[in-house]
Amino acid sequence: MNKRTLTIIQYIFFFGLGIFLVWWSIKDLSKEDIAQIKQSLKHARYYLIFPVFIMLLLSHYIRGLRWRLLIEPLGYPVKRSNTFLAVMIGYLTNLAFPRLGEVLRCTALARYEKAPVDKLIGTVILERIIDSLCLLIVFGITLALQPGIYTQIIDTFFRTSANTEEKKSSLLLVALAILVLGAIIISLWMLIKKRNFKDLIVVIKKIIKSVWEGISAIQHLKKRMQFLVLTLLMWALYLGCGYIGFFALQETSHYGIKEAFTVLSAGSIGVIVTPGGIGAYPIMLEKTMQLYGLQKGIALAFGWLLWLAQTGVLLAGGLVSFIAMPYLNKKRPDEKS
Repeated sequence: MNKRTLTIIQYIFFFGLGIFLVWWSIKDLSKEDIAQIKQSLKHARYYLIFPVFIMLLLSHYIRGLRWRLLIEPLGYPVKRSNTFLAVMIGYLTNLAFPRLGEVLRCTALARYEKAPVDKLIGTVILERIIDSLCLLIVFGITLALQPGIYTQIIDTFFRTSANTEEKKSSLLLVALAILVLGAIIISLWMLIKKRNFKDLIVVIKKIIKSVWEGISAIQHLKKRMQFLVLTLLMWALYLGCGYIGFFALQETSHYGIKEAFTVLSAGSIGVIVTPGGIGAYPIMLEKTMQLYGLQKGIALAFGWLLWLAQTGVLLAGGLVSFIAMPYLNKKRPDEKS
């Protein structure tokens, strides 16, 4: 089985999971819930999409600047515009093919800069590790502001409906499908490549070694304070988007920073679960906002509004970047005419 086939299988599975979660989030909606959704969306403040759009776009630009700081110690100066455009191309690709966007943004940047793809991929691994640590910090702040919030989210997710056993069975099936798919992919790899478990362990060790090398690379970062400021600013913009999003609906306009941290935590999990968070992001926010007394229909509408705003930025920005990057790099001083 070649890499292209594995990518297709991965895409079908995770996209299918997203569709399943979309269905799961709407299948139990009552007529009253649907009426609430229509009513809240009818009076929504859609003009707030503009500042959210700008803030999200700015956060992606900052991510490009931060990525550039990680590339500099390798000895490859790259243009700010190219790192930003490559980041947007990667995000757009991730909407369809999970994690393939990380590779594509590296190949896109390498095409117009002199940095090799393998080293760029190393910087992306480091970036993701740092983001994971930042997300853990966000979880910690959320827990400090609201002790026991995660227990409540789990309880809400599993116990708010009469169909508890059905929901548990569905989640178990999803978990089982993930395990089975992973086992099948590993088995096929071992069969086609004629490898054994020792070879598999070697591969795992190499992955662990690469991750450790990525973590260690942070010690060569020259502009650490600038990197820290950009990281804080980027996550502050993520938090601010959720906070401003509360004012889009009358029913959520009284929520504040404390709830915004919860939305950022839950939404981040949703984006990880499925491509672009399709299905998973709205349902995570729906269950989360119900903890604060928000009715089911309005909570779901709020989740879909935030997801659509974020996805709209990635679609628009990504498509423009695909066109703009070749055009802006058409004439380079280091290229022969």
